[in-house]
Amino acid sequence: MFEGLSERLSSVFDRLSGRGVLSEKDIDEAMREVRVALLEADVALPVVREFIEKARVSAQGEAVIRSVKPTDQVIKIVYDGLVDMLGGENAEPLRLALNPPTVIMMAGLQGSGKTTMSAKLALRLLKTERKKVIMASLDVRRPAAMEQLAVLGKEAGVDTLPILPGQAPADIARRALSAARLGGFDVLILDTAGRTTLDEAMMSEAAEIARIASPAETLLVADSLTGQDAVRTAKAFHERLPLTGLVLTRTDGDARGGAALSMRAVTGLPIKFLGSGERIDALEIFDARRVAGRILGQGDVVALVERAAQDLDEAKSLAMAKKLAKGLFDLDDMADQLNQMEKMGGMEGLMGMLPGVQKMKKQIAESGVTDKSIRRQRAIIGSMTRKERKKPDILQASRKRRIAAGAGVEVSEVNRLLKQHRQMQDAFKMMARDGGKGFARMAGMFGAGGGGMEAMKAMGGGMKPPALPGGGPAPTGMPSLPGLGAKPPPTLPGLGGLPPGFNPFKKP
Repeated sequence: MFEGLSERLSSVFDRLSGRGVLSEKDIDEAMREVRVALLEADVALPVVREFIEKARVSAQGEAVIRSVKPTDQVIKIVYDGLVDMLGGENAEPLRLALNPPTVIMMAGLQGSGKTTMSAKLALRLLKTERKKVIMASLDVRRPAAMEQLAVLGKEAGVDTLPILPGQAPADIARRALSAARLGGFDVLILDTAGRTTLDEAMMSEAAEIARIASPAETLLVADSLTGQDAVRTAKAFHERLPLTGLVLTRTDGDARGGAALSMRAVTGLPIKFLGSGERIDALEIFDARRVAGRILGQGDVVALVERAAQDLDEAKSLAMAKKLAKGLFDLDDMADQLNQMEKMGGMEGLMGMLPGVQKMKKQIAESGVTDKSIRRQRAIIGSMTRKERKKPDILQASRKRRIAAGAGVEVSEVNRLLKQHRQMQDAFKMMARDGGKGFARMAGMFGAGGGGMEAMKAMGGGMKPPALPGGGPAPTGMPSLPGLGAKPPPTLPGLGGLPPGFNPFKKP
């Protein structure tokens, strides 16, 4: 979402790098460029003015004059300003009532993604908070809205309120409250109706439901692709409803990011979640520090590790690790790695979370390793027989032609995949030599949890798991990236703020 803003800020700081001391003219030029970058990202003008004024005052202070690398300090000032604009150092969790059920009301315009977001939130509460959740659709106007929530609830493994045709939204809310209490549910999520535009009828209906349900959380779901319209919508809803937080959807799209940067500052409401994909589990907790890090090219390795721990199967990863410890790696294993990558957001999703990748976009594009190429690789492997996947050496010309026709690709792509597999297989065989000492480097890539890492050590490694910023060992379960080597992901410097001397934009 912030790709354009990140590139623009990168070019600004590149021009400042290498200067021993920044003059007042240099600072004014940098702040002017940052101002243009924020405006181009669709950030509200009053928010930009306040941000630039604070940044200029900080940049001209005594701390900058005395710093060894004043350019790095300016980057830190911009980082701190972004964190402040986005809501501060600490993420705000959901407020769960002491006496269940906790009522969460979802509001917003039609098409903003309320129904899907309700299911995503229910799944997260079920998986991570171990809460018993029930959802109820109060949208009696949009065709099949209630049926959609029922289908999503079944997919998430969450109960939904039975549909009774002809009931008014207020009556459904009362029935849902009664069902939640009698059923011993911890959380009730109310999916309210929306309109294509703001109108009095919708606001009155939402206000009545809020009065009946007395929700602990009233979350406004806003589409990040709507830009400043989302900010205006948030202000209008906040005037009529006791909103407690914001949720942004479609943040994996090509939105310029202005809505995220503006809504917190304009409304004073915390952004609590980001919808980062179409899948029902594509939901991230909003953390201002991590989002600011993404904007400044630091990536978000913590989110990457969290996603790995959530998506990867512990038993399957440990079995894979045992095979690799023996130097075994067939095409079925390669297909599993490709599947894991897709689960975690694909190549683009993974690369977007790694520090410094914005600088390598050209090289990555030239490598040809994209989400599309990975899907083709999976199709090629899927066109093989079980025996061919286990013993790729038997693949002669006629077999390759059959596989290529089945996958809809050229024979050259089949050959390329086989060459890539051989390279990976040879690398794993080398790591498995000398009692598995070389394989210890891969310990952070496979297995899940501390048990998986201890099993790696028992196989002959003995290296400690790579450390994450903050001191603790990195959770395991990270897949290797076919075609890009098997190095562990880089660590993320300064999760609590950019330390002086760190410049994520400095050219090597």
